[in-house]
Amino acid sequence: MYKAYAAALGASLLASAAAHAGPTAEVIHWWTSGGESAAVKQVAQAYRAAGGTWIDTAIAGGDQSRAVTINRIVGGNPPTAAQFNTTKQFADIIEQGLLNNVDDIAAQQHWDTMLPQTVVNTIKVKGHYYAVPLNIHMQAWIWYSKAALKKAGVTKEPENINEFFAALDKLKAAGLIPLAHGGQSWQETILFSSLLANMGGREMYLQVLQHRDQRVINSPAFRNVLLAFKRLHSYIDTGSPGRNWNDATSLLIRGKAGFQIMGDWAKGEFNAANMKAGEQFGCIPGLGAQAPYLIQGDVFVFPKTNKPDAVKAQKLLASVVTQPQTQVAFSQLKGSIPMRPDVDASKMDVCAQKGIAIMKDRSRVLGITEVYLSPDQNGQLQDVLTAFWNTNMTVEKAQKSIAAALRDE
Repeated sequence: MYKAYAAALGASLLASAAAHAGPTAEVIHWWTSGGESAAVKQVAQAYRAAGGTWIDTAIAGGDQSRAVTINRIVGGNPPTAAQFNTTKQFADIIEQGLLNNVDDIAAQQHWDTMLPQTVVNTIKVKGHYYAVPLNIHMQAWIWYSKAALKKAGVTKEPENINEFFAALDKLKAAGLIPLAHGGQSWQETILFSSLLANMGGREMYLQVLQHRDQRVINSPAFRNVLLAFKRLHSYIDTGSPGRNWNDATSLLIRGKAGFQIMGDWAKGEFNAANMKAGEQFGCIPGLGAQAPYLIQGDVFVFPKTNKPDAVKAQKLLASVVTQPQTQVAFSQLKGSIPMRPDVDASKMDVCAQKGIAIMKDRSRVLGITEVYLSPDQNGQLQDVLTAFWNTNMTVEKAQKSIAAALRDE
């Protein structure tokens, strides 16, 4: 479905840029919300300032964007670069030899020691780096509307799961939406991941997702995580099913909802609405001082090519993306933090400063579900969680189904 469209689109865009001087890069990405669009413009502007021509191919939705990218690569009409996340999303095209490596820039910048190990394990395969990291996102931030919490009489940030539910109850009693949520499977996986990390800590999180320990998955403690996950359903509104994540964030922006559990890309929406962190909205990186920090990020991959002009464009983009000023400018609008730890982040907001401080404690940094699970396992987990969330499935059945989904392949 995407192949014909993608091929025609890519051909027309590249033809229109043929007359321009300098390396020409067609970049496929899914940054289409207000905050995301503003952020990617920073990268485009930096690329143009470096002498390149940027061709923007924005495709709404990560699944759709990745499908177009892969179809074009396989079909022999690849873009210059494409956005993926720091997960196993691009593992197959690496295995098929369809990406150029970026070992030269990785060596120059000492990625082996500079980047978090979770990121290195994802973008380095069989000794070669295949993606250029742009930023770090934390998936399970707890955002809140200060106006909504004040109306409900919530006077302090919750520090554990019991305090969080107590705050949700106060919001419900005040006639507000306690939890803004977009009813989509990937968003429900974020809710689950947040509770698993905040209730189970580092040990249970890794036992369930990385080691897939059947004893732990079938334990009463994991059952309590699932019960808390299902309890959250009682705090969402009837408009939740199918809602986009940024529309859920808008409920906080308008003071109609209290909390949202979402990645720090949500901060880009607050920024676009001219709201200031710590003043109109707040951010909680986890429930408790040692809560795991679940990271992912955005990367650019470079499809395999030997054409000198295309390789030149790829190398220029890789250089631009890894510049400290580009990473800071992007993250300030995207809501993330720079991938490089050596940037000047003094002008970033209080939420970003919290994240940067936490990243210095490597013991708190963990990957998201897609880092530890194969695409099939992750898909099966999402299916179970969404069914449990939306139906009358019992917790016993959900627990057994997750155990089956996470058995070693």
